[in-house]
Amino acid sequence: MRRYSEGGLAMEKPTIGFIGLGKMGRPMSSNLVASGYAVTGYDVVPAAIQALVDAGGRGAGSVAEVAQASDVILTSLPSPVEVEAVYLGEGGVLAHARPGTLAVDFSTVSPQVYRRVAEALRERGIDFLGAPVSGGVERAVDRSLTIMVGGPKAAFERAKPIFEALGQNIFHIGEDVGLGAVVKLTNNYFIGYYTLAVAEALTLAGEVGMDLDRLFEIMKVSYGQSRIYERNYGLFIAKNRYEPGFTTKLLVKDLKLAKAMAEEAGLKLPMTDVLIAQYERAIEAGYGDLDMAAMYRYIQDITKG
Repeated sequence: MRRYSEGGLAMEKPTIGFIGLGKMGRPMSSNLVASGYAVTGYDVVPAAIQALVDAGGRGAGSVAEVAQASDVILTSLPSPVEVEAVYLGEGGVLAHARPGTLAVDFSTVSPQVYRRVAEALRERGIDFLGAPVSGGVERAVDRSLTIMVGGPKAAFERAKPIFEALGQNIFHIGEDVGLGAVVKLTNNYFIGYYTLAVAEALTLAGEVGMDLDRLFEIMKVSYGQSRIYERNYGLFIAKNRYEPGFTTKLLVKDLKLAKAMAEEAGLKLPMTDVLIAQYERAIEAGYGDLDMAAMYRYIQDITKG
């Protein structure tokens, strides 16, 4: 615990471990350091650990070292495979965290992954929250993330000061740890639709002579506006830059998770396969590691090529 003063009272901040210091984890962990937390971090990429050290945190050599050193363990990882490995694998959180530790995952995974992890940790006396985030790198940097939390209310209250150092819109959805994942996959399902719609609509408007900046100005006060349009056009398309905040590959991963969630519910959603197929063709064409906004360039290529 790190002691600090608030309103003249001596308080204690929990020591934090942060596993996964990539595009999202790096600014999130740095913001926690800036908020006065003692943060120990680990990533498979040494440069990511060094970035945390440069920000005032402490580097670790393994997941186990982070788990042993922390009152609260936070994770931000690319896929369900890494989440299960970090929590349940050999040398992971389950094997090395102390009873009474709180663990929080910010990744995008299936509800079932969260439920499996929570059940295993509960048997060791470790609380777990599934807390996916929305807002991308931009909002991770400026501490304005939306955080969608499923899990025990008492654990949520314990984690709330940490969430408030990272985001502006914090929702406790319910006691089921999987509910945050349900909301996040629904959110990213919308994103999949909107991103492709923006790409096609702007390709059409530009082809028939519309100035896209003028269109953007008008759409901002019309029903066609969306945050994805605002993001994809304002930050990427208008600037003709596509270094990723959120890659096409990651969006496809999330769409497939949403499809699996639908199938588990006994649903076959008619547009899901169409969306996934289109994004997979874009990945095959070399757009997978670019930001999802580059679907605009992909649509231009296949419609004008």
